[in-house]
Amino acid sequence: MGEASAPFDEMYDVQPIAPAQFAADFPDGWQQGRGLYGGLVTAALIRALERSSPARPLRSLTAELCGPARPGRAELHVEPLRVGSAVSTVAVRLVQGGEVQAHAVGVLGGARREVVDRTQLPGPGPGDWRALQVVAVEPPLGPAFARYFEYRTARFPFSGETEARAEGWVRPLNPGPSRGAAFLAGCIDAYWPAEYVTFPAPRPMATIAFTFQPLGTFEGLDPDAPMYFRSSLAASRAGYGVEFRELWGADGRLLALNQQTICTIK
Repeated sequence: MGEASAPFDEMYDVQPIAPAQFAADFPDGWQQGRGLYGGLVTAALIRALERSSPARPLRSLTAELCGPARPGRAELHVEPLRVGSAVSTVAVRLVQGGEVQAHAVGVLGGARREVVDRTQLPGPGPGDWRALQVVAVEPPLGPAFARYFEYRTARFPFSGETEARAEGWVRPLNPGPSRGAAFLAGCIDAYWPAEYVTFPAPRPMATIAFTFQPLGTFEGLDPDAPMYFRSSLAASRAGYGVEFRELWGADGRLLALNQQTICTIK
């Protein structure tokens, strides 16, 4: 079992410092390799977008993680690209040391009227998350940030399997009260790459592009239950892979979708 930290939703919070500018103070201990894990960075990008357009929830995020964000202060610069009658398209850049370490474009919009909600993806199969034991994920085999999450897995990394697919359950040990889009982005990135289950030993990998859609809410869900995670590798060429990720509530509701471009560093 890992160790709890300050509430997860405080780790990616941002505060206004000027018109269209926010600041984040990233904690030490949440690294993945040289930089912070991408879920924390994308969550901060989302939080800045949400604070700039508080009346419109995030519907889609397209982000690039340009370089390794570090613990400490970062500034986030928000630029509305277009604000329509129902949808806002907003860009955000995360800057540290005078360099852009991440940037994103978010689409934010209110709920539409007279629509039918449906999910075409097959949901998680029957099963109780309590039936899977907690797996310790921490250095030296796991990244530093993973000690702050609880993992239950049906497919173990570095087990030499033939199919690049990961699945199991995940939750922050100290989530805090927030359960919005930023929280989901942080959690959907907390699991290891699907390709890891095919490797015999760890290899450093990094997400360089991140597309994300929050699709469900936590209303009525047990706040202490973990979320079901599922991912699969679509294709990999020349050291760059495309992976599709899903996050589901314990009651079978779809919470979020995510596509990542992941590079093998060495």
